[in-house]
Amino acid sequence: MKINELLTKPGVKLNFSAANRDEAIDELIELLDAEGCISDRAAFKEGIMARERLSSTAVGGGIAIPHAKVDAVKKAGIAAITVPAGVDYHTPDQKPADLLFMIAAPASGSDIHLKALQRLAVLLTDPQFKTELMQAANAEEFLRLITEKEEEKFSEKKAAEPTVSSSEPEAGQKTYSVLAVTACPTGIAHTFMAAEDLVKKAKQMGVSLKVETDGADGTDNALTSDEIAACKGIIVAVDREVEMDRFDGKPVVKASVSAGIREPERLIRKIMEGQAPVYHRTSGSSAKTNSRDESDTVGHRIYKQLMNGVSHMLPFVIGGGILIAIAFLVDAANGVTGGPNFGSTTAVAKFLKTVGGFSFNLMLPVLAGYIAMAIADRPGLAVGFVGGILAMNGSTFANPAGGKVSAGFLGALFAGFIAGYLVLGLKKLCKWLPKSLEGIKSILIYPLAGIFLIGIVMAFLNPVMIWINDGITNFLTGLNGSAAIVLGLIVGGMMATDMGGPINKATYLFAVAQLASPGSNGIGFQIMAASMIGGMVPPLAIALCTTLFKNRFTPQERQSGIVNYVMGLSFITEGAIPFAAADPLRVIPSMIVGSAISGGICMVFGCQLHAPHGGIFVLPTISNPLGYFFALLVGTVAGCLLLALLKKPLPKEVYDAKSGTEANSDLF
Repeated sequence: MKINELLTKPGVKLNFSAANRDEAIDELIELLDAEGCISDRAAFKEGIMARERLSSTAVGGGIAIPHAKVDAVKKAGIAAITVPAGVDYHTPDQKPADLLFMIAAPASGSDIHLKALQRLAVLLTDPQFKTELMQAANAEEFLRLITEKEEEKFSEKKAAEPTVSSSEPEAGQKTYSVLAVTACPTGIAHTFMAAEDLVKKAKQMGVSLKVETDGADGTDNALTSDEIAACKGIIVAVDREVEMDRFDGKPVVKASVSAGIREPERLIRKIMEGQAPVYHRTSGSSAKTNSRDESDTVGHRIYKQLMNGVSHMLPFVIGGGILIAIAFLVDAANGVTGGPNFGSTTAVAKFLKTVGGFSFNLMLPVLAGYIAMAIADRPGLAVGFVGGILAMNGSTFANPAGGKVSAGFLGALFAGFIAGYLVLGLKKLCKWLPKSLEGIKSILIYPLAGIFLIGIVMAFLNPVMIWINDGITNFLTGLNGSAAIVLGLIVGGMMATDMGGPINKATYLFAVAQLASPGSNGIGFQIMAASMIGGMVPPLAIALCTTLFKNRFTPQERQSGIVNYVMGLSFITEGAIPFAAADPLRVIPSMIVGSAISGGICMVFGCQLHAPHGGIFVLPTISNPLGYFFALLVGTVAGCLLLALLKKPLPKEVYDAKSGTEANSDLF
């Protein structure tokens, strides 16, 4: 498949004027839609923006290649615009982007189109070609230039190889001086641009180099064990996981795939001048890496480490919490309404509560263990688990067995990070040990020393965490009346602030933590109820608004709105993200108001939720389910009405793009 089979005349617009990146992206999506490539513009835009959040798809030199491989793509396609005045696209060289290509790739099916997409990425590494495209008089000339360049670059003989992937060794030489691996999240564009730029620069420097590309259709030009053994070092320019064990004992430079495009000379020189650190695979460690050592911020690394713990913890919390909630429901169905043994007075309820309790009690050890593992690989797992158990039991020097008061969620959080960095410290210390002891590091030294040290640290730390937790519990237990309502407003509103982002997750984790110590007045269960209702409102409010106020939304948005009914009822706040990304100034405030109202009303009715997830499906397990449903309904309607008030009706040609009769049937 050739490039101009994917890029057609309706997909090209020259001399476009864009005030910002969003306008440029919207125009490219419109062109792809005109080419018949996408089925859901909002969902496709979310895929584009999700890729941008990983790292900017601008590659410097005035070029940006936003791309997504998602279900919203009906068929592969390319759109292109020129923006002579330039647009701020967060480019690595801080210069405006004036030539933009957008690539749409279907999430499944044949990958025959990927070669053409890879070819485009390679062609754009030629600055002269870019200049010619910018000077094209019309779309026909623009397409002709691409066709001619493709024929020149990729002859029939090279058709199966869309990128130059090696700078050949000199005569008589059988090995490469430098090896490289490139991989971007989607494996479509940046993977091959980085490979091309590394090879070009290597040729200019007189360095023999071979690049393995891990693209969307698999690995090309794979590095062999002989080549790895003979090379001076390896450049790993990736934004996702690649196999690393094979590089054990070799100098390795880790960088983002964008660095491979922007700074190939610097990366090659680090290998050739012996400045690259030697990579060592830790026994028992993960065999893959997505490290971006030269571009990840400290805050981003900490966030990823925390999310590793949370993602592994949630199945235990959700599964166990729902079983416990069902145990309460079973007892209630048998006429038991409270008491110290509520949830255990019947055989079935006792079984469910016991099993659920075992699962729920693993929350803190699993959280701490997998945070530590994210920091120090597998050697950190055992140390983190033990730290989490020590936090859960509140172990101190005075009472090593603990059991009376827990250091709780905060204690486990600190235990995970401390355990991870303790093990990292042990790894550095153990580098001085002779190689003959390599085999006992992970099975003896790391667990023995790590568990001993985390025990000492947690014995010091737990009293402080217990004091903090007691203070929080006493404060929450003392809340009533207007104070509790204000807390509900805050918790509900925060759940809608970034809809699945850090604020949403932090609020949800705070609510989950309260389940372990809900207080004598059950305020912890009320916070959980307010948190879940706050997360349900945004997709429901948007869905209702697309149903009642259709002329505020495009046909594609109205189709996506229907799906949001299911997502909202299932407590999947992320369903609102495409709408928030497309119109944040109107959507986000509306959703915050709706969620806050629901959270406040939920507190007024004293609704308690023992399960940490489930949405409408755990409604029977909520105390005062009618009050909860009423709170959900009021917040949803409020968010819907405010959004409709803020959003103006669309022009008829935009709103009624697919139907000549649909607009006439609307009431609003």
